[in-house]
Amino acid sequence: MTPGSNIPLPTARVTVDVAAPVRLDVSGLLLTADGKVRSDDDFIFYNQPAGPGVTYRSGGGTAPDAITVDTTAVPPGIEKIVVTASPDAAGQTFQGIEPTATIRDADTSAVLASFTPPGLGAETALVVVEIYLRNGVWKARAVGQGYDNGLAGIATDFGVTVEEPAAPDQPAAAPAQPVAPPVQPATPQAPPVPATPQAPPVPAAPAAPPAPPAAAPGTGKINLDKGRVSLQKNQTVSLMKGGRPLLSQVTMGLGWEPAYRGKDIDLDASVIAYGPQRNHIDSCYFGKLQIVGGAIRHSGDNLTGEGGGDDETIIVDLGRLPMEVSGLVFTVNSFSGQKFTEVAKAYCRLLDTTTGEELVRFDLTGAEPQTGVLMAKLIRQFSGEWEMTGMGDFVKGRTVRSMVKPAAQSL
Repeated sequence: MTPGSNIPLPTARVTVDVAAPVRLDVSGLLLTADGKVRSDDDFIFYNQPAGPGVTYRSGGGTAPDAITVDTTAVPPGIEKIVVTASPDAAGQTFQGIEPTATIRDADTSAVLASFTPPGLGAETALVVVEIYLRNGVWKARAVGQGYDNGLAGIATDFGVTVEEPAAPDQPAAAPAQPVAPPVQPATPQAPPVPATPQAPPVPAAPAAPPAPPAAAPGTGKINLDKGRVSLQKNQTVSLMKGGRPLLSQVTMGLGWEPAYRGKDIDLDASVIAYGPQRNHIDSCYFGKLQIVGGAIRHSGDNLTGEGGGDDETIIVDLGRLPMEVSGLVFTVNSFSGQKFTEVAKAYCRLLDTTTGEELVRFDLTGAEPQTGVLMAKLIRQFSGEWEMTGMGDFVKGRTVRSMVKPAAQSL
């Protein structure tokens, strides 16, 4: 398997083992539709080896640790089980260590697929693969998402709080039983808002329709009164029509093609949500298809970039976004390491989700040998209106996690 690829599971019970030249700690987390654990019972590891539908098996240092998922026993409301791994030695990175996840039929041990995450370096923990439910079918996806702060990084992303160690001059209270790593459930969250039913597919647009000439930068704020806007780099358009803010659902479509009839290009489109202090709230990408109570939803991964029209789309319900979300940055990155000099005709376009009407388009011109690009941003103004700015800033970043900091700096 390659990063982002998936397979349907032909059996109800599967085992995922993760092997490496060094001993690894392997764990599994049961996640709801909002990408969070329900409680500490959903964190399965060597000190809590059994949970609802998911069990941990130690390899004892001579065989790989493994997570077994019985999809028939997974509780309702659990839509994904992520399998993680980290070196057993404290602080050790995956530099020079190639972990391989093998997905097997739990009853026959027959190999269904295997995955070795490419290009690892400073990562001290990984989300290796995930077992997830899509349209009533259980599937397995290769992920390879790296973290440079060990289990704490993974725990934070999935709603688990890792306790800070006690200060040296303050002896820690002895736990009732060994716990490693010490985790506790995050503060209970309000029940997630049911996701808005999937909007009808947005018609593909192989070629941009004729547009009025774009206003030159610095000529004042543009709005949508005169129809579709074609943005230049660093130009901003107010999502106002007839003097009123646009508060309906919008879709950000992102597309690209291999340059010069080259090989398939596997890029990942994401949107990163921020608060008013540039604080990171959450990220929506192929491994986390909805955030902020379903107000932001991702269409899923495209592995080749082939075909006309949008390769990946992200639906944003502006009217349902919590007030704490004041900025959205749309990014595209290449987990497999392909540079944007290998990409042609990359663009993003904002559409009215209900009608499919294209409102704003920004075409990426030029390219740099980088693995990430900040495509566009939506900023909520004090008046309540939203503004979209075309960016086109290339950065070094193969994963959505690595895009969080440069995207925050762009706000």
